[in-house]
Amino acid sequence: MNPTPAQVLDALLAQRHSCRAFLPKAVERATIESVLRTAQRAASWCNSQAWQVSVASGAATERLRAKLVEAQQSGARGGSDFPFPEEYRGVYLERRRECGFQLYSAVGVPRGDKEGYARQTLENFRLFGAPHLAILTSDPGLGPYGAVDVGGYVQVLLLAIQAHGLAAIPQAALANYSALIKHELEIPQERLMVCGVSFGYEDTEHPANSYRTSRAPITQAVRFLDA
Repeated sequence: MNPTPAQVLDALLAQRHSCRAFLPKAVERATIESVLRTAQRAASWCNSQAWQVSVASGAATERLRAKLVEAQQSGARGGSDFPFPEEYRGVYLERRRECGFQLYSAVGVPRGDKEGYARQTLENFRLFGAPHLAILTSDPGLGPYGAVDVGGYVQVLLLAIQAHGLAAIPQAALANYSALIKHELEIPQERLMVCGVSFGYEDTEHPANSYRTSRAPITQAVRFLDA
């Protein structure tokens, strides 16, 4: 019996995870274009399709990777186009810590090892070795809802990548260097960078890809109001 659409979606969501180590193998342009055509079906307010996507591959990825590592190591952060969370607290802090400790445990960084934390953090700016990077931006005139639409696009993009047998990781950390990235990829500076998505073929043998984060039950996230 063929799986139902709901079962296919459930399977894709169960398989998808943030990949933190990629193989140095490029994805064919035709496959990337197929992924992007699927993602273009994402919903948006008034069908505005606020997103613009800049995809770096080959030498463009390597140049940007080197620039990001240099910037991170120098401490010269340029700032993000959107404010980062002011504070994680309560259950949000617990979930963030759980995810972080899972990663550090997987790659052999003990708790309290600040040098190890910094070394692993730098992998964000090495793009975890990914051969491709998509930078997603919104139109400033659309305000927060333009960014919300881009966020919806990201979710569809991640599922499209998974459906094509690839792996990805959405990266808000890159937004710390939005001006640098926009300059290097010739993106108009007035566009607002939401995040990056590094993608390619997963290195399934790497310990950074050996764990999976948990999800809260719907009882913690949903209220039903029937009367």
